[in-house]
Amino acid sequence: MDEVAKTPRVPSGKRIVRAAQYLRMSKEHQTYSIDNQKDAIRNYAEIMGYDIVATYEDAGRSGLNLGGRPGLQRMLADVESGRAEFETVVIYDVSRWGRFQNINESAAYEYRCQMAGVRIEFCAEQFANDGSVGSDVLMAIKRSMAAEHSRMLSQKTFIGQARLIRLGFRQGGKPGLGLRRQLVDHSGRPKFILCPHEQKSLHTDRMILVPGPPEEIATVRWIFGQFVKTHKTELEIARLLNKRGVVTDLGRPWKRETVRGVLTNEKYIGNNVWNRRSRKLKAKATNNPPEHWARADGAFEPIIDRRLFERAQLIHQTLYSRIRVSNEEILLALKKVLARRGYLSASVIDDAPDCPAASLYFHRFGSLLKCYELIGYRSPRQFIASKRRLATVRIQAIEGLLGAIGSAGGQAAYDKENEILRINDEFTVAIEVLHCTASDYGYPFWSLKTRRQSVADIFILVRMRPGDLVIRDYLIAPISKIVGKSELRANNGAQLDTYLFPTLTPITRLAARASVETIL
Repeated sequence: MDEVAKTPRVPSGKRIVRAAQYLRMSKEHQTYSIDNQKDAIRNYAEIMGYDIVATYEDAGRSGLNLGGRPGLQRMLADVESGRAEFETVVIYDVSRWGRFQNINESAAYEYRCQMAGVRIEFCAEQFANDGSVGSDVLMAIKRSMAAEHSRMLSQKTFIGQARLIRLGFRQGGKPGLGLRRQLVDHSGRPKFILCPHEQKSLHTDRMILVPGPPEEIATVRWIFGQFVKTHKTELEIARLLNKRGVVTDLGRPWKRETVRGVLTNEKYIGNNVWNRRSRKLKAKATNNPPEHWARADGAFEPIIDRRLFERAQLIHQTLYSRIRVSNEEILLALKKVLARRGYLSASVIDDAPDCPAASLYFHRFGSLLKCYELIGYRSPRQFIASKRRLATVRIQAIEGLLGAIGSAGGQAAYDKENEILRINDEFTVAIEVLHCTASDYGYPFWSLKTRRQSVADIFILVRMRPGDLVIRDYLIAPISKIVGKSELRANNGAQLDTYLFPTLTPITRLAARASVETIL
């Protein structure tokens, strides 16, 4: 949080309002966007009599979601924790707040600020965000317009990229083993070969794929030959390549999935194929059906004979047709590997001949850890790391609560023997951090331990999000509401969910004390 030392010109008799400013631009080359926003907010602050005391900035950050926006995340954390030393946040317009595809998400973050006593104002909008009916209607329209702008831009970009693909030009991505990226001008005349990580400098230039070093081409042809002519499996080919000291185009050892990537990629027969997998507007990545692919056959010079490639595809479909099986079937295969080996890892999965590659589990479920949870397996390393994280979160919660209570004028001490906090010699508090687990249907739940419940008046359950890296919320309830429960769900009914809070502020307020002089 950057401090801004500037005192506004305030009309006589008007109170100075302490405010923060939030700034965001989506692309780093928008050189003056942040400065323009600052100028507009500064002028607005002078008119309104606001003193800008803090700045939160997300430069070069997408507004599609909260992830990847540390400035906004920090602002929300300061506001909800009570650390914010301002009453309002000034933003240029609704689109700078975000282009959330679900407008309710945009409203939710604003609501969180309002609940903490901090207003959100937009200095460039032609209406006041005052909660009136007219304001609410206009805000909903503006949020929808901000989201629609991103959708329209995404669609236009997609159409343009698909057109270039059909014209035979390469769209992003690494060229792959045995190929290189060649830059061509707007008329298709070759310019030069791009080195790794190099990008074109002219907007009108395009890229095509050309054959790479002879030794890499020989490796690609050897892979196809081993697969088609000697009938070796992907795993066997990967092991042979590693034994020979051959690395991938990224300089890494070969795995079954990297061999598969070579055997199934049409660029080796000169076809330019794009949009096989897409992730639009920060949504979940999806595999697209062939009819949605953009392609140009024969766009590049091939390095593999087409008949050899087609034979490889036929063999591949015959051998690996199981990748089209259901989630339940591949999880069952994973359970069989676990029963046979006693533990699981990516290498164990890849080595199992009767189990799909680890990459398939990642694409289907998002991570191997998610798969492990679905079959009830928790690796020793994962368990230890998670346990350490939860212990750290608990210590931080205790220390933070002790400090906050002291700052509020209360007294608190930690009883190590009983593992509880004694507050103002009036009541006791136990804190438990709960690991987040997914049910068979993907719904989160939290198993509840009871070893600290019997000696505390109030119980704080810190519910973690999946992965145990981020706190979801705090359930702060009398012990009578917790006794007898073995687990918590995302929704536990109004009688229990009433006690859910985003911070530990309720305990701090309960423990706060004021001197007689302050009261008088």
